[in-house]
Amino acid sequence: MEKKAKKEVGAARWIEVRGRLFTMVSTGVVNNRLNQGYDIASTLILLINLVVSVLLTFDSAEAFLGGALRTIEAFTVFFFAVDWVLRLITAGFLYPEYNEKKAVVRYLFSLAGIIDLLSFLPYYLPFFFPAGAVAFRMFRVARIFRLFRINAYYDSLNVITEVIIGKKQQLLSSVFILTVLMLASSLCMYSLEHDAQPEVFSNAFSGIWWSVSTLLTVGYGDIYPITSAGKCIGILITFMGVGVVAIPTGIISAGFVEQYTRLKRIGDTAEEEDVRFIKVELKKGDSWCGKAIRDLHLPQGILIVTVQRRGQNLIPRGDLVLELTDSVIIGAEALQGEKPVNIKEIILKENHPWNGTTISNLNISRQSFIVMIKRGKQTIIPKGNLVLQEGDKLFVYSVGKAAIREPYEF
Repeated sequence: MEKKAKKEVGAARWIEVRGRLFTMVSTGVVNNRLNQGYDIASTLILLINLVVSVLLTFDSAEAFLGGALRTIEAFTVFFFAVDWVLRLITAGFLYPEYNEKKAVVRYLFSLAGIIDLLSFLPYYLPFFFPAGAVAFRMFRVARIFRLFRINAYYDSLNVITEVIIGKKQQLLSSVFILTVLMLASSLCMYSLEHDAQPEVFSNAFSGIWWSVSTLLTVGYGDIYPITSAGKCIGILITFMGVGVVAIPTGIISAGFVEQYTRLKRIGDTAEEEDVRFIKVELKKGDSWCGKAIRDLHLPQGILIVTVQRRGQNLIPRGDLVLELTDSVIIGAEALQGEKPVNIKEIILKENHPWNGTTISNLNISRQSFIVMIKRGKQTIIPKGNLVLQEGDKLFVYSVGKAAIREPYEF
């Protein structure tokens, strides 16, 4: 029995450690100092690695600082390897809907997992396979894609991702049209020009190179038609290329207009006003210490909005147990202190785009979350499948001045 109890305690502690590691390596957790420090350190190490990689391409830097630069590169790459291991062992928290093995596999084959793996693996592979050193070095460029994790902190950058995802069908259609035109023009030009200049248009690939440079630019001048028929076709394809390139440009531009129009419409159809709160710090002897929030038996109308614990803002779910030194934020008078909680009350009016939408499909910043919903006299705990209705009052907690833009994930 004792061994079983020790084993269970050890398993619980390991889960707790993994949870803390997951919070540390997660990007965009702005209410945790450890996570913010880790994000800053990983970004700086990545930038240093990229600078070193560029300097190593200069012979002068290689001659004077080659040893130091290689040492710095080895350290930064080792950090990428440790980061990958940490994300691997915490994959179960990233994909809670899967078991541990499936979560690990899901991370390994995800785009982020592949980028993380390519950030360090090509550096070590030449030690085992020296013949492929040149090919492995090419894959190191994947490190630069780690910079996209900064996207979690800036909602303005997320607009680009939202537009591309929202218009992916139209963009794929334009790419399909471009591919068809490229193949057709390359085969056509090869047929017309091969006999006149066989050394230039020697095969179909030469025609593809010409068609790409003509459709997407005005050509490079190394391959061009010399026959009258080829020149006429070249003029026609050049005009078509301008139109084809304009298609995805127009799609993306229209997507930006729709996105900002939607955000403006949300602002015009919702009322926002500041909600004032007070902060109560639990001390020794307080009856709330050691109790779950559901067991506090609060009077009707008293709302706990968030619980501040060791620099973190915790969502006040019913099973959250209050601890000594916790700061409980209660809806009432103005909150005094250096770090006030930024709460907005949003009242959904008629024709508001959130009416009839589930919370999981809302556009809300990663730095904001809904803490409570008032529907008439009823207080509702926000859940992902809850459908919002006209007249609902949403209490939204935001870190800083985050804009309401992205879907909130529960």
